[in-house]
Amino acid sequence: MENMTHDSIKKLIKLRQASSNKGDFGHSFLMVGSQGKMGAAVISSRACLRTGTGLLTVSVPQDERLILQISIPEAMLVVREKEEDDLSKFTAIGIGCGIGTSKEPTQMLSHLLSQYSKPLVLDADALNIISIHKNLLEKIPHGTILTPHPKEFDRLFGDHKNIAERTKTAIEKALLLGIVIVLKGHKTLITHNGNIFLNSTGNAGLAKGGSGDALTGIITALLSQGYEPFEAAKIGVYLHGLAADLALEKQSFESMLITDVIEYLGQAFKVITCE
Repeated sequence: MENMTHDSIKKLIKLRQASSNKGDFGHSFLMVGSQGKMGAAVISSRACLRTGTGLLTVSVPQDERLILQISIPEAMLVVREKEEDDLSKFTAIGIGCGIGTSKEPTQMLSHLLSQYSKPLVLDADALNIISIHKNLLEKIPHGTILTPHPKEFDRLFGDHKNIAERTKTAIEKALLLGIVIVLKGHKTLITHNGNIFLNSTGNAGLAKGGSGDALTGIITALLSQGYEPFEAAKIGVYLHGLAADLALEKQSFESMLITDVIEYLGQAFKVITCE
């Protein structure tokens, strides 16, 4: 088990060439949000854009589309009820933030798992749907990144008494399923193919709703830019935490919002790449 460090993450970051264009940085697709939970869509989308995806398309319910279009003018939009058929045009897909677990999002996730063979980012309600329909576990593409908090992890893989038990299961399941598991917590654990890393950034200001939505957007953007899944997970978790540490210079643990954290992602990139 290794701790992620500033230097180890710096070595993974790809510097952008002056001659690059938006096509060099991928097309992210986020399937997020539902009635009453459009904040999750806005947060994940803004974090995805702040992390450097070349293009972003967001799938939301028709009745909620104005919230996304007004809040995130940089994003393109598809109406969820008119299903997006050509998933192959997307470089990376993130799904789950605030989508609910009813029949419609369950069908949407099942369709995605059957039609898209590239690595995905599965979070929140996508994980809850899989915990209800365990047969979907075997359909998850290799290299996919799961980002559960402890309760979501236990719904997926059974009850655990403590972090030590969850760590053991996370390592085993990631190896068995060929996936990356990001087990969120005080020191977030990232494991893939028997390798285990612990994050060294972040603070208690992240212990609020929306933090996981932002992480989903961040990791999806990194996948779109061509990072390997394990690299994208490590960089994403480290950046997320570092941005929160920078936000703490202006905020307190109590007052920090995830929207504050997202606004410090640019500074977090600078800290990593310039020092």
